[in-house]
Amino acid sequence: MSTLNGTDPKQFIADFVTSFTDELLRSDEDASLIVDRFHTPDIVQVADGHRMDRDKLIAHTRPVRKNRPSLRIEVHEALLNGESIAARYTLHVQNRKRDLVVEVYFFGQFTPDGRMRQAHMLTHTVPVEEGAAA
Repeated sequence: MSTLNGTDPKQFIADFVTSFTDELLRSDEDASLIVDRFHTPDIVQVADGHRMDRDKLIAHTRPVRKNRPSLRIEVHEALLNGESIAARYTLHVQNRKRDLVVEVYFFGQFTPDGRMRQAHMLTHTVPVEEGAAA
């Protein structure tokens, strides 16, 4: 995991999302330990109005691990102001059931060591054409 200080915000958010997902999917380590490496104990994420604290975030990792998606992130723009990042990115996700393209508008706060403290996200799933790769 990279630190926030001195990092390009586009690269930081791409590395954060990719590293967190990779560690969840490539390891049998307890999900709570992985969540704690990437998030503060008082983490609050609000995605499309749904609030997740640490316990809910850990529970959310179970279906992610079960589905084993592949993920690619395309960061279109990101701005850093102190410990806050605003970013607009697209997630390209492939899993056993379907391909997804999700536009994300992200507003978050991180600690200097790169752990997420708070995040607010608005997402929009873009229809994927039949037979098109994500």
